[in-house]
Amino acid sequence: MKLIKYTAIALALSAAAHAKPLVYCSEAAPEGFDGGMFTAAATHDASTEAIYNRLVEFEKGGTRVIPALAEKWDISPDGLEYTFYLRKGVKFHTTEWFKPTRDFNADDVLWTFQRMIDNKHPGAKASLQGWPYASDMGFPSLIKSIERVNDYKVKFTLSQPESPFIANLGMGFTDIVSAEYAQQLEKTGKPGDINLKPIGTGPYVFKRYDKGAQIRYDANPNYWRGKPGSSKLIFSISPDGSVRTQKLKGGECNLMVYPNPADIPNLKADPKLTVLQNPALILTYVSFNSQKPQLKDKRVRQALAYAIDKPAMIKAIWQGNATPAHLPLPSKMWGYNKSIPEYKLDVEKAKKLLKEAGFENGFDINILVRNGGSGSNPNPKLTAEMLQADWKKIGVNVKVTVMEWVELQKRTKAGEHDVTIYGWAGDNGDPDNFLTPNLSCSAAESGENRSRWCNKEFDSLIAKAKRTTDIKERTKLYEAAQRVFIDEMPYASLVEPLITVAFQKNVAGYKLSPFINNNFENVSVN
Repeated sequence: MKLIKYTAIALALSAAAHAKPLVYCSEAAPEGFDGGMFTAAATHDASTEAIYNRLVEFEKGGTRVIPALAEKWDISPDGLEYTFYLRKGVKFHTTEWFKPTRDFNADDVLWTFQRMIDNKHPGAKASLQGWPYASDMGFPSLIKSIERVNDYKVKFTLSQPESPFIANLGMGFTDIVSAEYAQQLEKTGKPGDINLKPIGTGPYVFKRYDKGAQIRYDANPNYWRGKPGSSKLIFSISPDGSVRTQKLKGGECNLMVYPNPADIPNLKADPKLTVLQNPALILTYVSFNSQKPQLKDKRVRQALAYAIDKPAMIKAIWQGNATPAHLPLPSKMWGYNKSIPEYKLDVEKAKKLLKEAGFENGFDINILVRNGGSGSNPNPKLTAEMLQADWKKIGVNVKVTVMEWVELQKRTKAGEHDVTIYGWAGDNGDPDNFLTPNLSCSAAESGENRSRWCNKEFDSLIAKAKRTTDIKERTKLYEAAQRVFIDEMPYASLVEPLITVAFQKNVAGYKLSPFINNNFENVSVN
């Protein structure tokens, strides 16, 4: 009898512990809550990682692809047919604005993908800005057909082999949405609400968004993996790294990302906190809009790259928490071309290249940057000001304009910038994920390629690399593509930063992702 009594008490205490909310200090406001419409990491944290699931996902804290809404899959010998066997009994969220009448099935998979590859599909008009990832990665031409074999079996037929296809399906833009909900919104003339009032199958149910300030979620009581780590999840949006640090130390949040480098020693010294620091698949770079008159000539872009004092930047901005970069792939990623020498500071060479390009007296340009720090850059404004000082030495005059992150994305996608400072975190551990979304001709057309650079030789090399499963052949093709990149210099890679996350000692279950995603499915406050 005592054993039963004590067990009951233990269960009650466990339930009480589970009742604690998890407050996360995030670095930026989301653009929306439908992962297919956006590419930003902060947006995917607030949508992809909290609200949705995909057919396949990456293991927490790793790069291995594991089953999710698809329990298993088959690939045909020619690499053109992918058959997915879907998980049964998965329920969509029930909210004030939607009550599902059925479980997840093949109809939801078809709706999710067809809206992104067919602009005549009724779901396509839900996104005012299109489907950037799907477009940039060539899904409209790659996916020849999607067939509903039965309620729990779907077959994708590709137009050509695509080596990273399974890994690509683990990315946030493939979040599975409810076809039933989307059709309901279509009938009421509000298809865009799928991005404002999201419905998914994931660990947390969206409750409310106070724009630019806070996002609130409740644990999904019907989650197919079992009870999430916390009863409530709250995103406290704080673009200033110092403010995030103050909130963490003051107990206003349980976990924060990307502290200012100057605050890291203080965080490490606090006995109440845990600090994780790891290299990640991430690059920070300076993107040159190659369609602007001053920047069309590759010699000008090369000159600007030669004039950048990267060691000074690493010291002043990252305070040693970064290493120099010069290629479009992180140095730890397979396919990285170690034989290409680094661009090092050479002001005289930069001046010579400008003279050869007809700009002996320099020129004027603008540089657009975000107002707050991120995982790729703790201080974009200071980075821009250091570029301004570096380029002044070769006669290039820079006007720096600082704006909100969402506005920066909008204006640079429209090509209003001469130069911008950007970062890219890998989504799937494949080199293609860095090259196609950021440097392909299709990405230049959509505006996601902020350099707006289209090189047929480069495009051909990365396209061929995707069509073969031979890792040695793929590596050779990627190495050749990087030689084209370094000669053309569509953007200047700056650094590979270390990623820093800090949380209170009573937080359990958090795993730092190599893709810098922040997933709280199994995270609890004890």
